[in-house]
Amino acid sequence: MADGTTTPPGAALPADDANRKLTVANPDDSKMRHLSIAGGIYTILVSGEQTAGRYCLTDMLVPSGGGPPPHRHDFEEMFTILDGEIEFVFRGEVLRAGAGSTVNIPANAPHSFKNMSDQPARLLCMCTPAGQDEFFLAVGDPVDSRTAPPPKLSPDERAERVRRAKALAAKYRTELLV
Repeated sequence: MADGTTTPPGAALPADDANRKLTVANPDDSKMRHLSIAGGIYTILVSGEQTAGRYCLTDMLVPSGGGPPPHRHDFEEMFTILDGEIEFVFRGEVLRAGAGSTVNIPANAPHSFKNMSDQPARLLCMCTPAGQDEFFLAVGDPVDSRTAPPPKLSPDERAERVRRAKALAAKYRTELLV
């Protein structure tokens, strides 16, 4: 529905789906899916599979100077900055947001972000509907923990990761603007 709900106003609520389970996610749990992406470590806290595709939630540890290249996608993306300062470029305009701030990127809008502090920044990223989690799994390199160092990649390996992301972007409703 246009207002973001799944049940029309005034309609009876659907029955509880007992097949759906409560999700409790601890970002420091070694069983979580931790991925190195663009030099940062992204932990999938809540997957689209766990939310029936409604949203996904990712914990992002972004190194100083790190962040994705300009891109856009056809889903909403919301960031809550837990630590550090992030510079967002939204439709060509620059906005800085620090710990405690929440920033929502509307679907289809060109944007990027970069950690402008000299320490790692930590963000929560929610995408609705889900799908970005699957893109991260397809392009990221698994690591052991949320605070693990990213793998040391050769220039050829970095170029291969960029090629893979570009090749898969459309499948995940994303356009890389680089």
